[in-house]
Amino acid sequence: MIPKYYEFQNSSKILSGEFALENISSELNMLNAKRVLILSDKTLEKIGTLQTVIDAISTQDLEIVGKYTEIPPDSSIEIINEITSLYKKLDCDSIVAVGGGSVIDTAKGVRMTLSQQKDNILELVGCEMITYGKHIPFVAIPTTSGTGSEATLVAVILDKLRNMKMEFISYFLVPDVSVLDSRMTISLPAKITASTGMDALCHAIEGYTCLQKNPMSDAYAISAIEIIRDNLIKAVENGKDKKVRLAMANASLMAGVAFSNSMVGLIHAIGHAIGGISHVPHGDAMSILMPHCMKFNKDKLKDEYAKLLLYIAGPEVYATTEYEDRADKTIEYVENMLYKLNEICGLPTKLSQTNVKKEDFNNIAKKALDDGAMIVNPKQVNFEDVIEILEKAF
Repeated sequence: MIPKYYEFQNSSKILSGEFALENISSELNMLNAKRVLILSDKTLEKIGTLQTVIDAISTQDLEIVGKYTEIPPDSSIEIINEITSLYKKLDCDSIVAVGGGSVIDTAKGVRMTLSQQKDNILELVGCEMITYGKHIPFVAIPTTSGTGSEATLVAVILDKLRNMKMEFISYFLVPDVSVLDSRMTISLPAKITASTGMDALCHAIEGYTCLQKNPMSDAYAISAIEIIRDNLIKAVENGKDKKVRLAMANASLMAGVAFSNSMVGLIHAIGHAIGGISHVPHGDAMSILMPHCMKFNKDKLKDEYAKLLLYIAGPEVYATTEYEDRADKTIEYVENMLYKLNEICGLPTKLSQTNVKKEDFNNIAKKALDDGAMIVNPKQVNFEDVIEILEKAF
């Protein structure tokens, strides 16, 4: 069904496949970028992934004038403000981000602060209040296949003082160029591959079912689900398969485009709260919460979940399953994927296997209800509902 009104944007140019990295310098040249600041983390610097990028983009027309590799697993206000200051001090004119969601979200925060000619990102707190501003050329190179941050209009930033994750939302956060190259994910450990892959699946499922869904976002979500179905287990079992790695990178990006243009829902609302309070990796939280939240939403989403069975299980299972059973079968496939990944690499299946403590449930529930993702969940949620979901997931 076509909504009465919707908006959709996917403005990032996508470079995907063999030697994608080697085309970055020409893209930066077209963006009139000459003095690059590279953002990454210590792990990627240590294992050589960052150097692979530096070698690929180094040309006589492009100078890497600085690199910052102290970005933590959770992007923070302090780090963004520090990098903003460094960018100005080094007289940079562009940003290249190499990393997972935290690195790319950090880069988005820096770009946003610079484009608005501010020194402190806290001056920009608020939803979709950011205008175009000064253009800061920005290339994102994801090293995980899950967050989809390279294609989204969202940046999640940790406020340490309030112990919560803030969402900044603006179409002007989307990178100019997003680069998918299997060399960037080939060394990703199995457990992180599983966790980030389930995160991508969650993006696609919630993007397909939330209140702001639209035909364009549906197309991206469906394609992402099919690719994840065919490749996630393979990527965890054999991470050296370049074709599978590239497939998962594309699925992650497509899921990111989907939810960036439709939003998410209950799973992310609770997951954000768990991440902020209990510091559970985002993909782990999504993996554990997904089947429980889907069961909660099922009475409102029976038709949507029934349709998803075709994409998550394939045509044969879909054709041989009665309509009345299709929604339950979809959730069963999500659960089975989680249990299979647990068997292969130890991906947690319960909150009790993470840092979550029962005494934190009330605080988690309160923060989840205040999360923006809850607004577009198709079913109204109250405090007791969140507590019940947490109990079942524990």
